[in-house]
Amino acid sequence: MIEFARAAYDDVVRHARAGGAEEVCGVLAGARRDGDEASVVARAHRAENVADAPETRYRIDPEAQLELFEAIEAEGRDVVGFYHSHPAGPARPSETDAERATWPGYSYVICALDGHPFVGSWRWRGDEGGFERETVGVRSER
Repeated sequence: MIEFARAAYDDVVRHARAGGAEEVCGVLAGARRDGDEASVVARAHRAENVADAPETRYRIDPEAQLELFEAIEAEGRDVVGFYHSHPAGPARPSETDAERATWPGYSYVICALDGHPFVGSWRWRGDEGGFERETVGVRSER
């Protein structure tokens, strides 16, 4: 399971909408619960999509990704996963997403915009295990 703070969830959806026809991407910060297959997302950190074909692909520059990881650690948080958008669907990982996934045990969140925004998450199990769908929750903040 992955659980978002309301503000982090809304930031992912707003970022996806702002990207228009191009995929957007970023890194999710929060807490990973070892031994427990759950993560809590406190904040979504936007990243620039540097893919050659941003209409159908996303890529975070490795140096920018390292800087984001360091900023997340400086906040006292863990990297819990990554997010990107699918402006025209599908509302699930594509073959390219599976080919390029490299962080086993981390969540890959997709915000699909082919209709009402859909935010889904899949945990990467590695090459042989592939993606496993996980429940997405949103915490209300008071």
